Amino acid sequence: MTENKRILFKSRPAGWVDASHFEVVVAPVGEPGAGEVLVRNIFMSLDPYMRGRMRDQKSYAPGFELGQVLQAGMVGEVVASNDPSLVEGDLVEGRLGWEAFSVAQVGSVNKVDGNVASLSHYLGVLGMPSMTAWVGLRNIGQPKEGETVYVSAASGAVGQIAGQIAKMQGCHVAGSAGSFEKAAYIMDELGFDAAFNYKEAGSLGDALAQACPQGIDVYFENVGGAMLDAVLLKVNPYARIVACGMISQYNLEKPEGVKNLGTMVGNKVKMQGFIVSDHMDLKPEFMAEMSGWLAKGKIKYREDITQGLENAPAAFIGMLKGENFGKQVVQIGEPPK
Repeated sequence: MTENKRILFKSRPAGWVDASHFEVVVAPVGEPGAGEVLVRNIFMSLDPYMRGRMRDQKSYAPGFELGQVLQAGMVGEVVASNDPSLVEGDLVEGRLGWEAFSVAQVGSVNKVDGNVASLSHYLGVLGMPSMTAWVGLRNIGQPKEGETVYVSAASGAVGQIAGQIAKMQGCHVAGSAGSFEKAAYIMDELGFDAAFNYKEAGSLGDALAQACPQGIDVYFENVGGAMLDAVLLKVNPYARIVACGMISQYNLEKPEGVKNLGTMVGNKVKMQGFIVSDHMDLKPEFMAEMSGWLAKGKIKYREDITQGLENAPAAFIGMLKGENFGKQVVQIGEPPK
């Protein structure tokens, strides 16, 4: 435990991210100071919002600093501690570096229970992506029994949860994904009522009309661009659009415009963005409800786990291109026995 493999942010991308924007280095393992712990990282979360942190512009999250280790949601094991609140062997989650070992303030990590199917669940179904779906529907979408809920990127980390929650609330749920295999998964495994492969749809409008024959009451927006434009022509009066993400725009040097916003006026549509970190006061309620659903088998969740820290840049790039199938996670180390 003398060397620490790390991934640094080498240069800012203007368009698509590629391998040249990352640098793998080896450095000495840090020593925790007073009130700090040394964490052996086990699972790392890769999420679309990280693309925004690569830009040099004001945003809700600080940008990544050039020449510094990138940051991500992480689950790991405390291997050294200089604070009595955490001891060697404790499992923690928090925002740590893309590296094998991280030194962290004890207040920046949270202790977690190792008695779960996989520690990676704290980065997905019991973590930020799942809570994002839960908060978005709870606070903005507010689906009612009998309404139609449409979810884009429906096989992804957030979309798969949003659709299943809407089904439990008695809605007709439709989703789109980037392959026939993913579309089949969200119907056959997750229980969506309809699904389509947007990459093979001759017309997004026709595909939406077939999947949502009664129009759209709630749109859980993860994609933006042409998909948002098509949805705006299918919304019902008083529809709610949960603006969670717009991954189709993240790597464009010049974002696409949206032409059909005028339909929001006559249909009295509400469209609202949100950031899940603004709602951490709801985390205990979320954890209790989601844990209960998992225990009862009401929620299914798929992960796409890449092995090895050195493969994180390729996994991140693949996720932005939609090559992952489920929540993208990188396994850095072995879970404790």
